[in-house]
Amino acid sequence: MSKTYAGARLRRLREERRMTQADLARVLAISPSYLNQMEHDSRPLTVPVLLRLTEAFGVDPGFFSERDTSRLVADLREALANEVAEARVSPSDLAELATRMPAVASVLLDLGRRSQLLAERLADAADGRDVAADSPRSPHEEIREFFYRRQNYLHDTDLAAEGLAAEIGIRPGDVIRALTRRLAERHGIRTATDSDRLHHYDATARVLHLSNRLRPGQQAFRMATQLALIEYGAELDRLAAEEDFPPGSPVHGLARIGIANHFAGALILPYRAFHAAAEEFRYDIERLTDHFGIGYETVCHRLSTLQRPRLRGVPFSFVRVDRAGNMSKRQSATGFHFSRAGGTCPLWNVYEAFAAPGRIHVQVAAMPDGQRYLWTARAVTRHRGGWGEPGKTFAIGLGCEIRHASRLVYADGLDLDNTAAATPIGMGCRLCERLDCPQRAVPPLGRALAVDENSSTFVPYPVTGNPGPTT
Repeated sequence: MSKTYAGARLRRLREERRMTQADLARVLAISPSYLNQMEHDSRPLTVPVLLRLTEAFGVDPGFFSERDTSRLVADLREALANEVAEARVSPSDLAELATRMPAVASVLLDLGRRSQLLAERLADAADGRDVAADSPRSPHEEIREFFYRRQNYLHDTDLAAEGLAAEIGIRPGDVIRALTRRLAERHGIRTATDSDRLHHYDATARVLHLSNRLRPGQQAFRMATQLALIEYGAELDRLAAEEDFPPGSPVHGLARIGIANHFAGALILPYRAFHAAAEEFRYDIERLTDHFGIGYETVCHRLSTLQRPRLRGVPFSFVRVDRAGNMSKRQSATGFHFSRAGGTCPLWNVYEAFAAPGRIHVQVAAMPDGQRYLWTARAVTRHRGGWGEPGKTFAIGLGCEIRHASRLVYADGLDLDNTAAATPIGMGCRLCERLDCPQRAVPPLGRALAVDENSSTFVPYPVTGNPGPTT
């Protein structure tokens, strides 16, 4: 059994409870000097001490477990790209900071992003362009971060939705009828499939208009979202207030919609029932869509939220991209890093999915830090219904760390122990550390190019000290 060193988290827990070392040592039945050594990582947490901590403070034992900091380190590398390129800080410095002082790393990350934004605004001003006094991130990016920090799971919201599902009798094949009855009997709202939009709620007439082009699962999701906004509105405001989103602002409105969508997913796919089916079917997405009568994307998104304490599912990352590589959705309960600098790795199998729509593509992918993931990807297309009307095609990706892969039906027949069989991918060419990648689209950050007019290489951007194979 590996030793657990969690001095920074132990010290932070004590300080949050406003306890001295002597106070906490008394609770744990150890000496203050022993506690001091644990807080400075001179000694590991023992099992008896860990048990007393979980009992005394009501925290999950996972609070003190070794955490995957790869995502935080990747974010720091991206935000402090210039500092890394100029060798003012090294990747190992960032890794140590993320591991030992994650709160400080998060503050530094925010400062780095603000610095980047300020530099962009100054450049715009110098070019005579209008400089808007926006927040450091767009409203949609703020909401992505809101769910990112919570590992794509809202515990109280999920519990409330599951309780409502039991109350109104949500079960596969009977979801729309149960929602229709709840809207009518509790709120006097009737539904009509006559909208030229996906949905529209007329609060005056108390009619929820739905498009007749929506499939039953999509209709159920829209109905559940509207029910969340009506019955759960005060809680939506409370959760949005946790982030100080100004009431009435676009980001506050998007937060309410995002939380309502989470509630809706948890209402039509109640946690315990969905988790049990996912485990039984070994996370076979298509079997789950058939069993619950819900669309592929909705099932994938729900799978990425199964992080309830003591009843966790496989921690997934969820992504939706278009053919041009634009990432319109990204949520993660893992350490997988989605680049914010623009562009993702073309070797990632989410792009292969467009070549064979309707078929699930499976890939074992390795990141530059050696972390491996099992990814599934499938292209889905949505049409408004008329001839000549443009549709929307996306690739839906769902991935987990390789240590969880054996729980998935998609791992059958794969040699999960063979590291050489993994496809090497990165977080985007600008930040990727793979110097010998023939698919690289931009020069690697912080490396001097090797320019030689008398030779050429298979690597598009050779750097000094890494000539690469020549043609």
